[in-house]
Amino acid sequence: MAKLSKAVYVRDPERHRTVILHPGEEPAPHLAALVTNPNAWEDGETPVGKTEADTTSKDETPTEGGDSEDTKPAARKTAARKPARGRTTAAEGTGGQ
Repeated sequence: MAKLSKAVYVRDPERHRTVILHPGEEPAPHLAALVTNPNAWEDGETPVGKTEADTTSKDETPTEGGDSEDTKPAARKTAARKPARGRTTAAEGTGGQ
């Protein structure tokens, strides 16, 4: 396992607490996967070859429903708001006189 060259703060997903990983330490695999900066490691490479984000591909077939990644949900239509009181005179352009 690789060693850290710099101190790193990570959020432990199991305990939901911030953990300090010190230089020269070999962190547990689940914590090492959270350190994605290659400059933090002595050899300059992250010990985990591929993360979960790298393994998911966009070529997967869509699930039921047929929604593709290119389609966006329709925008929610809201009713127009009423103008503030006393604004009708300003809208007419008479200067309130």
